[in-house]
Amino acid sequence: MPACPSGKGRPRLEVADIFRAHGEAYRTSRVLTPQQARAMRAIESCRSAALGGHLEVCDRCGFERPAYNSCRNRHCPKCQARAQEAWVDKHVRRLLPTHYFHVVFTLPEELRALVHRNRRVLFALLFAAASATLLQLGQGRLGATLASPPSSTPGRAT
Repeated sequence: MPACPSGKGRPRLEVADIFRAHGEAYRTSRVLTPQQARAMRAIESCRSAALGGHLEVCDRCGFERPAYNSCRNRHCPKCQARAQEAWVDKHVRRLLPTHYFHVVFTLPEELRALVHRNRRVLFALLFAAASATLLQLGQGRLGATLASPPSSTPGRAT
């Protein structure tokens, strides 16, 4: 049963809206892997008339709205929101009662085309550099020894 007009609607701006507005220009100005291009196109068409759908009708007030089919792409924020929430709920119980920090390492834009052609090697180098940086930061700034990655999987990147 659809939410009546007075109910909570969709967010004002979604990733799909940005992809629809700027996706084609982005794809022509960047080197994307075939998987990245397919994911962008799937997200652009997700829950739109392009994938077909049906009409939902509220049995209380008669409100009608089209309900479009999902792309079911694993990278789509609409399709994977519930799965992501379930995953987080499942794993949050395993966390230790302490503070956590989210750290992001990025590569300069000039290296992106090179990474697309040599993913395994360059990601292994990025992860090794990120690991060494974090270990050094922990030792120097925090005076602590951080857990290092297992030595049985050196250079493993996906």
